Amino acid sequence: MTDARPNPRSAPLPPISGRFLTLVAVFVACLVVSNFIAGKIVEFGALNLSAALIVFPLTYIIGDVLTEVYGYRRARQVIWLGFLGNLVAVAAVMIAIALPPASFYADHEAYVTILGQTPRILAASLAAYLVGEFVNSYVMAKMKIWTRGRRLWTRTIGSTVIGQSLDTTIFTVLAFAGVFPIEAIVAIVLTEWALKCLYEAAMTPATYAVVNWLKRAEGIDVYDRDTKFNPFAVME
Repeated sequence: MTDARPNPRSAPLPPISGRFLTLVAVFVACLVVSNFIAGKIVEFGALNLSAALIVFPLTYIIGDVLTEVYGYRRARQVIWLGFLGNLVAVAAVMIAIALPPASFYADHEAYVTILGQTPRILAASLAAYLVGEFVNSYVMAKMKIWTRGRRLWTRTIGSTVIGQSLDTTIFTVLAFAGVFPIEAIVAIVLTEWALKCLYEAAMTPATYAVVNWLKRAEGIDVYDRDTKFNPFAVME
């Protein structure tokens, strides 16, 4: 594995390419799918974990790639697109649940049980996503400047350690405070955070390969030296 080391300088907002759109599509798909499969609890030895761990950590890996290659401003747009995609999916499911089932449709209750989520869970999920993803992208962009584009692994793992800690903590506390005992909440946070970080570390070789390929193919390598990191400045 090698680090791409171009001359570090500020770059204009990169044009939207087919490769970029492909990353966006995969990012949004992983995010939406993770919400649909999160309700299933799977057993790995002594651990009981949400099935969302299959794909949700990929959103952080893709977020790292987007920030590393295209810069924080493009990553910021993708984070908000993911948020919008989530809202559309949630709204569609809520409308489908509210519609009266056909007289011969016997699985309505199961449909509601599997796909229905309480407002508290939804709010916790959306809040955790926004905070975690924006912090992950911010740390990634800043560390790229500090390291002068070297040692990609330090910023992919470092940004994930911080972003996922916030994501996991915010979601678990907002969703389950007062429902689960504090000891259980702490155990959930630490376990899921550790597994997500291990996931990121294990994917480091693939991240290097994708990042280096994209930098060569796109001919860009953005450094966010003059970037305004306001998460709400989507159109900048």
